[in-house]
Amino acid sequence: MVKLGKKLLEECLVSSSLKIDGFEIYDGSDCYVIAEIGNNHQGSLAKCKEMFRVAAECGANAVKLQKRDNRSLYTKAAFDKPYEHENSFGLTYGEHREFLEFGKYEYVELKEYAKKVGITFFSTAFDFPSADFLAALDMPAYKIASGDLTNIPLLKYVAQFQKPMIVSTGGGTMADVQRAYDAIMPINPQLCLLQCTASYPANFEELDLQVINTYRAQFPDVVAGLSSHDNGIAMAVAAYVLGANVVEKHFTLNRAMKGTDHAFSLEPTGLRKMVRDLRRTRQAMGNGEKKVHLSERQAVVKMGKKLVAARDLPIGHVLTASDIAIKSPGDGLPPYLLENMIGKVLTQPLQADESIILTSLADG
Repeated sequence: MVKLGKKLLEECLVSSSLKIDGFEIYDGSDCYVIAEIGNNHQGSLAKCKEMFRVAAECGANAVKLQKRDNRSLYTKAAFDKPYEHENSFGLTYGEHREFLEFGKYEYVELKEYAKKVGITFFSTAFDFPSADFLAALDMPAYKIASGDLTNIPLLKYVAQFQKPMIVSTGGGTMADVQRAYDAIMPINPQLCLLQCTASYPANFEELDLQVINTYRAQFPDVVAGLSSHDNGIAMAVAAYVLGANVVEKHFTLNRAMKGTDHAFSLEPTGLRKMVRDLRRTRQAMGNGEKKVHLSERQAVVKMGKKLVAARDLPIGHVLTASDIAIKSPGDGLPPYLLENMIGKVLTQPLQADESIILTSLADG
C-alpha cells in the first residue's frame, strides 16, 4: 500500500478537470457516475432503451455500451470456440458476441433516445473499426477497457479523435499505466484514469483504493476515478472521498437475468442509492472551513457548560476556584474563562447556580 506524506498529498491538489457532454468533472464537482450496461441489454434494443431510461431516473450521468468488430477482433479459433453454457447466446463465442452486438441502426436509435431521456451515451472501443464506428456517430467520449491498457496503437488512434478518454487500468502495473499516459497525453490531454481490479466480481481486499491517491500524485494533470466490479455501493463513496471524480459501475435491471455480468451489476435500487450517497457525500465534504451551523446552536447550548456560582456569594467577595462551578446549559460564560475569573471581585451578590457575568465583576 502506498502511503502519501503531506507534501505528496499537496501535490495531488493540482487542478485537473475533464468535460464530457457539457458536464465538468473536477475536485469539488459531483462525482460523474457511469452506468455500465455493457451487454446486459441481451441484444434487445427495447431493453437497452429501458435501461437508459431507468439509469437516467436513478441520477446517473452517463450510460455506456461496448462496441466490438467481432470478426476482426478475435482469432478464428477464438471466434469458433464452442460456447455452450447457461449464459451463452450462441453455440460459439463468435455467435454469442454477434448476437449481443449492436450496429449503426441501434446506435443511432440509442443516441437519440439518450438525448430524449437526458443522459449521456458513449461506448468502449475494443478495436480500430469500432473506434471509427463510434467516431462516425460523434460520440462525446471514449472508454478504453483494461484489456487495452497496453494496446498503445489503439490508445494513440483513439486519442487523435480529440474527445475525452476514460481508461481502465485493471490488471496493469504502474509501468503500464505510465506508458499509456505517456502515449495519450501528447496527443490528447483529455484523460481520466480509472483504478480497476479486473476480476468479476472483485474482492474487497483487492480493490486497492489507495491507488487513486497514487494516480492523483503521479498524474496530477488528469482526472482519477474508479471502475468498480465489487458487490455493493459503499466503495464508490470511499473512492470519491479519496479523489475519484468518476465512478463506473455495471448496471442491470435484474441480477437474475441471463448473462455473465448481471451477477455483479447494480440493480436500479442500488444505482439510485449509490448516486444519492455520492451526491450527499459532496455536500457533506464542505469546503474545509470549520464553522458553527445554525442547526447546532440549540444542541450546543443544551449540552454545553457555563460558569456559575458554586454557592451563595456576597457582594465584594473575591472569587476563588472553589466559588465557581461548571454546569449546563451552556448559555453563559464558557469554562475556558474560569482561570480569568479567579481574583475578580463581585460587584453584586450571586446566588448558587446563578450565571457569572462580566458586568458583575471588577478587577481585584
